[in-house]
Amino acid sequence: MENILIEKHDNIAVVTINRPTKLNALNKATIEELHEGFKTLNADASVKAIIVTGSGEKAFVAGADISEFAHFSVEEGGQLAAKGQELLFDFVENLSTPVIAAVNGFALGGGLELAMSCHFRIASDNAKMGLPEVTLGVIPGYGGTQRLAQLVGKGRAMEMIMTAGMIDAQTALNYGLVNHVVAQEELVEFAKGIAAKIAKNSSVAIAKAIESVNANYVDGVNGYKVEIKNFGLSFGTEDFKEGTTAFLEKRKANFPGK
Repeated sequence: MENILIEKHDNIAVVTINRPTKLNALNKATIEELHEGFKTLNADASVKAIIVTGSGEKAFVAGADISEFAHFSVEEGGQLAAKGQELLFDFVENLSTPVIAAVNGFALGGGLELAMSCHFRIASDNAKMGLPEVTLGVIPGYGGTQRLAQLVGKGRAMEMIMTAGMIDAQTALNYGLVNHVVAQEELVEFAKGIAAKIAKNSSVAIAKAIESVNANYVDGVNGYKVEIKNFGLSFGTEDFKEGTTAFLEKRKANFPGK
């Protein structure tokens, strides 16, 4: 791994995008490394929550690496978006292990799209977020037009995309784009605190909850039916036996790994 760093401790993994001289911009190699990193961590039974952040104090991810696609054809542009969504953005959104974005500065273009593909977001007080693609004569291609509208509403998404403007962390909090805003020096530790709460719960149940919530945003899928199915399936798991037994015995549940 040349572009990302991975640390694991106490059932929590921290993935750091490490291209500080490029403000952690997403190039092809970084997207592929992130895919492999998330895939490996998701398969690790000891990892119950993942935090993704950027190196340095300036940027989470300042966008895609424009130099890689500036001369692409129509067909190449479509393939770029399709492959990126498959490898990273849709992949993260549907990962069965919870992924928290710790947004530590600029999250622009592909950076904001990555943060939005995570299950929820925490921002440092100096964070700035936006989708500036229309200034380049292109539109967001890694799910930005869809996820931003889902998170902040159609009108705000339209304004942000059409003006290509940035919003600050407090505005992002008011919009519901991020869950919390904290001082930059506290960001990762704050995220670890939430991740630790997640790690105490049933990973099996959380995976089914992620699938059920996401089902509401898939065309042609009845989210309520997915919830009913996954609720029923929960009754056949060891985690259900442990959780209910612990409750009845008035002790804390001791859930195994994934």
